[in-house]
Amino acid sequence: MTDEEIRIAVVGTGDVAMDHAAALSAHGPVRARIVAAADTDRTRLDAFLTKHGTPAGYDDLDVLLERSRPDLVYLCTPPGLHRDQALACLRSGASVLVEKPPALSLREFDEIAAAASGPPWFATVFQHRFGRGQSVLKALAASGVLGRPLLAVCHTTWFRDQSYFDVPWRGRWDTEGGGPTMGLGIHQMDMMLDLLGDWTEVQAITRTQARRTETEDVSMAHVSFADGAVASVVNSSLSPRQESYLRYDFEYATVEVTHLYGYRDEDWRVTPAPGHDHVLAEWQAAMAGARDGASAVDSRSGHREQFAKVLSSLRDGTPPPVQLAESRRTLSLVAALYASGAAGHPVKPSDVSPGTPFYDSMGGQRPG
Repeated sequence: MTDEEIRIAVVGTGDVAMDHAAALSAHGPVRARIVAAADTDRTRLDAFLTKHGTPAGYDDLDVLLERSRPDLVYLCTPPGLHRDQALACLRSGASVLVEKPPALSLREFDEIAAAASGPPWFATVFQHRFGRGQSVLKALAASGVLGRPLLAVCHTTWFRDQSYFDVPWRGRWDTEGGGPTMGLGIHQMDMMLDLLGDWTEVQAITRTQARRTETEDVSMAHVSFADGAVASVVNSSLSPRQESYLRYDFEYATVEVTHLYGYRDEDWRVTPAPGHDHVLAEWQAAMAGARDGASAVDSRSGHREQFAKVLSSLRDGTPPPVQLAESRRTLSLVAALYASGAAGHPVKPSDVSPGTPFYDSMGGQRPG
């Protein structure tokens, strides 16, 4: 797009959009502006237009696309709407940035991917990939400083009371695509996959322990990875002491991060193995380096850092992060966890491939 201003539309103006939309137009070298927003709730839409100084509001996506001609649409709508809305945007020539989960199922995701070979592009908001700690961890792991990854722990233990599930589209396979595994834990699992890569086998249990919901309210899984690492994964909406926790035991160090909805530098801890004290020094030097210079990475994980990269990619005509294959890998892990929980035995990627029930639906139900 060279140096032209990037025109942005926001669809769905609830809490997520209200909190994060401003970050889309706040990136110095890339000129960008929110030119339109859409929502079926006029009160909510008007509040968004006022807060963000957006000139045009609509209650119909097709009308927005025709009249405002955005370059990028930021989808903040419930998951059950993502597939159809993303396809409408892509067919109009607009790239799409969508909040998690990108689609209700792998089948829906693949339908979007078929229309998004780019440009226009399709990307998912997985903002925890973009904080300083994750960036440094990936670089040190790739360099060999930490040795091989051996064991991981990935816990999303949050609390959501019954009123959370009483929202009409939540806790249903056909509108949310799952419970806390899909709607809450997907962020931590994406962070884990961003580091450890392809999964090869999942053995899981899913339970509805305390909430009135069609889906699970807790899940647990053992995950095996292509490089030989193994992980323990817990996703909960029942935990009064809320925590997001990731731990990686490498050959030469343990690296941990404890946070809730976004980490800072001080939330990371490195414990060297005996005889490998240099690892801590390497970590500290890498963190300091990531703070300095024009390419400094933000301390916090959050939307701002990812949005900056998305806008830069659109300006340069390259695919924005997080790209299709990476989003699909994360969604496939969610599908595998549900498939294993339902079947009671381990599953492999082939068990959530086209033609299988859990490819079509996270609940294992055929379309229709």
